[in-house]
Amino acid sequence: MRILFLAPALATALPCTAGAEPLTFEAALERAANAAPALKASEASVRASRARAIAAGQLPDPTLSVGIDNFPISGPPAFRPRDESMTTARIGVEQAFPNPAKRRAEQTRARAAIGAAEAGQAVTAQDVRLETALAWIDLYYARRRLGQLQHLDVSLGDLQATVSARLASGSARPSQAYEPEQLRAAVSDRRAQLEAEVVKAQARLARLTGDPHADVSGDSPLLMIDRERLRSGIGATPRLTALDADVAAAEAETDFARAAKRPDWRVSTSYGRRDPAYGDMVSVGVSIDLPLFSRKRQDPLIAAREADTERARFSRASGERDLDAGLTSDLADYDMHRRQLDNARATLVPLAKRRAELDMASYAAGKLDLGSALLSSLALAEAEVDALAREADVARDAVRINYTYMEVRP
Repeated sequence: MRILFLAPALATALPCTAGAEPLTFEAALERAANAAPALKASEASVRASRARAIAAGQLPDPTLSVGIDNFPISGPPAFRPRDESMTTARIGVEQAFPNPAKRRAEQTRARAAIGAAEAGQAVTAQDVRLETALAWIDLYYARRRLGQLQHLDVSLGDLQATVSARLASGSARPSQAYEPEQLRAAVSDRRAQLEAEVVKAQARLARLTGDPHADVSGDSPLLMIDRERLRSGIGATPRLTALDADVAAAEAETDFARAAKRPDWRVSTSYGRRDPAYGDMVSVGVSIDLPLFSRKRQDPLIAAREADTERARFSRASGERDLDAGLTSDLADYDMHRRQLDNARATLVPLAKRRAELDMASYAAGKLDLGSALLSSLALAEAEVDALAREADVARDAVRINYTYMEVRP
């Protein structure tokens, strides 16, 4: 089933902050993708993982040893090495050879770390994209609602002039001169609230795009809710991909722990120089680790890694259930807000508009007091502002659903 969210063609024109660079919806997303520090940090994490992978599985550096063996310190040849046939000046090299299974496991672990870093980058990209989209939507609709109140304020100013004329002619009570001002004060309170929302949304957009004067331009985006695609593609979402990467990393750690039970070995060779009267010597040796106490050393570590792997798998299953339940909940909110918006457009706003027109006509004909007519005008403005708020709810729902449950690549 497909449902289309269509924004109105144009937002109410409002002056932007001085020095601001208005951004369309797509331009804001692109700017955030290039400027968000969180994305730069995740990119650096991926580069670091790839750099570490180059060294994974490589042989350790050889060890150089230099020394003097069998130097006499007592007896007749004490401190006279030339008189002792066993005294040797030695230089040697030793190379360690970790077992092949450990080297392969180390390479697998490095690849898993790269996968986890890339999955984390995708999650960060999704978060930045979602936050930017919501900030843009909030700023866009806060400005539109503020524009509705500004139109009402202008209308009240015109009405104030009419009341002044009636007062001059004696056809209105003196107390009626204050009624438009009282209503304008109430509108001013509402306008202050919306102005604060504009500042907050603009601050969020500036934080994500890197532009301290970022503002919105253009139309609200056209977003499609494709329920079948959302359900079938939930397994490819960045957060589940990240959980899959966690499972792979835990499995790699388990393999590495198991490989530690296999012995490593080392080869060493040395050259010993003695007094020319006795001749030089060469030594060659091999040493092998003996994991004789694995029950208290390697086996507990293997058990711990296996438990971590099990935890990662359960976390992945839990994450998929959470996403599935979240999608169901968000779709329900979208449907509810969509019905509320349709009700506002089809019923609430037209009724408020018709009532305001009739009351103003009655006031003009002298059949209704000014206070009642002004309350009808205020009710119309509130209905229009509320309709915009409902439209913003639908837009936010569409953004949240598309940018949370669809695959996003950095």
